[in-house]
Amino acid sequence: MILPSLAEADSPFFRPIKYALFPPLGLATLAAYCSPDDEVQIVDQHVERLQLDDRPDLICLQVYITNAYRAYAIADHYRRQGIHVLMGGLHVTALPEEALRHADTVIIGPGEEAFPRFLADFRARCPQRIYTAKERQIDDIPPVRRDLIKRSRYFVPNSLVVSRGCPHHCDFCYKDAFYQGGKSYYTSRVDSALKEIDDMPGRHLYFLDDHLLGNPSFARGLFEGMRGMNRVFQGAATVKSILEGDLIERARDAGLRSIFVGFETFSQENLRSEHKYQNLARDYAACVHRLHELGIMINGSFVFGMDHDDADTFRRTVDWGLEHAITTATFHVLTPYPGTRLFERMDAAGRIVSRDWSRYDTRTVVFQPVGLSPEALRQGYEWAYEEFYRWANIFRSCAHDDTLEHRLAHLLYTGGWKKMEPFWNILIRTRVLNATLPLLESILSHG
Repeated sequence: MILPSLAEADSPFFRPIKYALFPPLGLATLAAYCSPDDEVQIVDQHVERLQLDDRPDLICLQVYITNAYRAYAIADHYRRQGIHVLMGGLHVTALPEEALRHADTVIIGPGEEAFPRFLADFRARCPQRIYTAKERQIDDIPPVRRDLIKRSRYFVPNSLVVSRGCPHHCDFCYKDAFYQGGKSYYTSRVDSALKEIDDMPGRHLYFLDDHLLGNPSFARGLFEGMRGMNRVFQGAATVKSILEGDLIERARDAGLRSIFVGFETFSQENLRSEHKYQNLARDYAACVHRLHELGIMINGSFVFGMDHDDADTFRRTVDWGLEHAITTATFHVLTPYPGTRLFERMDAAGRIVSRDWSRYDTRTVVFQPVGLSPEALRQGYEWAYEEFYRWANIFRSCAHDDTLEHRLAHLLYTGGWKKMEPFWNILIRTRVLNATLPLLESILSHG
């Protein structure tokens, strides 16, 4: 089972730490469906070298848009040796016919139900070309094969996913396209999620769910069960779910210390055009204030290049983030992923200027913007990152925190993420990255 490295690994902008954070959980989940007698190996090309001199019975490749060309090259290599190649993932679901030019079999949609069917057919020597996910549920899936994960090579080995998809349907969302044609949001059982958490060593957890608070009933049960576990964890939620009800307080009591929030844009027109209704007429400042009051650090996500953006968008966004002491900011160039409604709309209007999938990295302009030139969009995006993470602005943002303890945690988290690149690269190369996890736990505990 192989997770190919992104094609951008050859780019000077490639950040190794970003791809050494989490192990390939999707592959480890599917590996659980293999027989106990099967010899299974997971290779993550981001953190280890892929040897191409082996002769396995089956190759399974997880394909994202920016690793597609590398995945295809690996697939072609093995197929020339007569080895069966299976592909799945976001890009395969979006463009199955393209993937089939390089694979013997593809899975469209989530793999929990389709992969076991494929395995049965493969063992019977009658595998089909295409398997499409039918049932969508994770109520009773086998335990993730964490024994196949090389924990020492990842900063956050204790990552987990207790739900699939998202209850919202934004036009630009790559994941939403992955779950089309069936149930688009569903959760595991609370007791199963708690059992998985209880079996993990250490204190720190990272929920990779697109929306951890998306099912209030499930979230309440999960957080109630986690109280007393002495965990610190990170996750993602929407502005709406943070402002409404008491779920965010329950999460804080269970150990939530850092959260990813998709603010995306301050323009109501942009929100409407991209169908991001969960952010419409929401008070972003009130959301931030509530999180700060709870001592929860914020990773704010912002997208540049929507149709109602102008030349001042970059400055307004950075200033707002600094003024409201956002701990970290993730900026993106709007990217029309194939399979999304955004891509369909732009393609119909003739606005797609590149179909080189390696450029669909949320840093490169691959479409014709409306209110900005492509060059102005690229420069504004790069300026926003440089400006937000200048040391002077990091200190400026920290000054808004209410206590010395919070200021120090903010400084260490923000500065450590963007200003210590050589340090992280050394740790990755020497394979001791995981040894620094206690530092993250300490920062989160005092955030």
